[in-house]
Amino acid sequence: MKNQTLESLIEMAIKNEEEAYASYMELSGLVDDKTAKDTLKFLAEEEKQHKAYLLKYRDGSFRENTLPLNAPVDYKIAETMNKPAPRKEITTSEVYLIAANKELNASNFYKSLAEIHPEGDIREMLLRMAAQELKHKEKVEYLYANTEFTQTAGG
Repeated sequence: MKNQTLESLIEMAIKNEEEAYASYMELSGLVDDKTAKDTLKFLAEEEKQHKAYLLKYRDGSFRENTLPLNAPVDYKIAETMNKPAPRKEITTSEVYLIAANKELNASNFYKSLAEIHPEGDIREMLLRMAAQELKHKEKVEYLYANTEFTQTAGG
């Protein structure tokens, strides 16, 4: 499975908005109650506006205060799950959780070093290192989630 970036999440959100729009429009065609029909059409229009906003974001119309689309997605798994101890019979998901914690610590370390350096090349290099460690954390958290919470045949 593909590692998720902000761009892939935006694409998923666009598809969700399209599906929600279609669903509300379908439901509005099934119901006779005028208030319910109007409410469903209102919600459908809201979903259409959400999609338009997401498309603008994806296409770069918003330049200020946005993350780059290839920004890592921080699932915050390492921060919320207890870190298991290494042992002989360790599970695959526990291995990923240990790795996520190591990557989190490394990212925090580089961020802390960057904070004590003045603006300049060294600070920027340390921030890039911190971002790289966060990308590694993202990858192992993604693997953890897909190992620990496998999808069943029912969805």
